[in-house]
Amino acid sequence: MFRTILWFIYFFGYLIYSLPNLWKAERLKKQGDTKAYQNHVDAITTKWAKSLIRVAGGNVHVKGKEKIPKDETLLIVCNHVGNFDIPVLLGHLGVKISFISKVEVKKIPIVRSWMKHMNCVFMNRKNKREAIQAIIDGARNLQNGQHVVIFPEGTRSKGGDVKRFKKGSFKLATKSKATILPVTMEGTHQMMEGNRNFIRPADVFVTISDPIRVHQEHDEMDLQQLAHIVQEQVESKLTKNNCKETVS
Repeated sequence: MFRTILWFIYFFGYLIYSLPNLWKAERLKKQGDTKAYQNHVDAITTKWAKSLIRVAGGNVHVKGKEKIPKDETLLIVCNHVGNFDIPVLLGHLGVKISFISKVEVKKIPIVRSWMKHMNCVFMNRKNKREAIQAIIDGARNLQNGQHVVIFPEGTRSKGGDVKRFKKGSFKLATKSKATILPVTMEGTHQMMEGNRNFIRPADVFVTISDPIRVHQEHDEMDLQQLAHIVQEQVESKLTKNNCKETVS
């Protein structure tokens, strides 16, 4: 209970503390200093994400960072285990990323401002027109060289079986021709959802698979087939926490 209270105090306290940095980001953007602006946003959001994991007591183990291509734009496809998936990826993947996020996140003050600076796209799955527009916006970000993270299950598994990947999310890959990087997440639910939403320390395991480029070779790639290929790769790396490799 105490850690949970402490974490939420820290979460909202850091948001207020970040306001001067948020104003700086807005100033750099208006000035057109793109490199300084992007580096500033990346530094602040990465630091915040790592601190959220640290305060929660999370211990993140990352395996396969050497498989991340250095000169390709990536659609990072990850299974969705718990609420801590996003800060884990943001703080420990080692690349500048944005997210396709559910529209409800826009209700959180300051967080939505930082996410906009990260070029995150908000998707309203209940509105078909808005969902299509989110796919278009996400594909445009990829075409502009921005790495994008998606959770194609559409909801958290909370430690259960990986749910079927929704094929619509993979339009991002076929439209942009971005390289797909499968990422397998394990253990984040033990930090929150597995404890009646109380925050507790836990080990988190992130496994990066070989990039997938099959859709780049076939213009008419079937979306369901592509979703199946990626899901198989993600599920094949589920280790049930049998190994610990690189701590990041």
